[in-house]
Amino acid sequence: MARRQQRYRRTVGVVVAAGVVGCFCLGSAGCTRSDAVAGGAPAGDPVRVLHGAADALVAAGSSKARTSLEMVTGGTRVTIRGEGVYDYRKRLGRLRVLLPQEPAGESVRRRTLVELLAPGALFMKNRGAGVPADKWVRVDTGTLSDGNLVTGGATDPFAAAEVLRGTREATFVGRTEVAGTRVRHYRGTADLAAAAQDASDANRGPLAAAAEGFATAEVPFDAYLDDQGRIRKVRHRFSFVNGENGGGDKPVAVASTTLLYDFGAPADVRLPEGEDIYAGRIAEE
Repeated sequence: MARRQQRYRRTVGVVVAAGVVGCFCLGSAGCTRSDAVAGGAPAGDPVRVLHGAADALVAAGSSKARTSLEMVTGGTRVTIRGEGVYDYRKRLGRLRVLLPQEPAGESVRRRTLVELLAPGALFMKNRGAGVPADKWVRVDTGTLSDGNLVTGGATDPFAAAEVLRGTREATFVGRTEVAGTRVRHYRGTADLAAAAQDASDANRGPLAAAAEGFATAEVPFDAYLDDQGRIRKVRHRFSFVNGENGGGDKPVAVASTTLLYDFGAPADVRLPEGEDIYAGRIAEE
């Protein structure tokens, strides 16, 4: 049991602090009804449509978001879920991220992080590891080898959209529904290096870092766009090498799912003041 708990803490530490499904449903609202073609034609060339998905979000202004990350390492399945809002014009977001329960049993309380997403920075509250409860931890996303695509246990919704700017090939699968909204389902592969070249200033550096830091820059994805070209759901499959997982240099697959809804919802995100940011050393958990 002690070894199992130690392996679990290492896994969560990789995902949440060190940079770390197929079809993962974010509750009943996030499940697609069917992947079968249900009529309707694609709105233009799939690659071109996906390249413009991030711009469609900027035009929408803001939305609510749900996220999940799922990975299996050392025989342990870890799922981290988040929920919040995002302002695509200001590139600011706020998520409440629920960490997975430790394997000790139901008596162990699941910790919730509050995360603020901003250009070049990730702020985390309730980080633990000796950080005062009323303080924020600031992480410079430019230093992260994964470009903050998985570090905080959630993929930044706008970064998830900008990954699609690197779409190399894609096919139109068909019409379906996400949370009651008719969408077009596309499946393809994006290249992180190409995405970095066409990304916004805020995401250009992080995506370039991810292209170098992941096991491969090729990212398979499934994207579901509404008739306005806005992402309603996108699922990426990232691959990274975790030397602490007992598998040596064997890549570990991480599935990231982002669900966007309620476009135009208020997204007032205020970043912490300097005195509210923890400046001390963060212990390993």
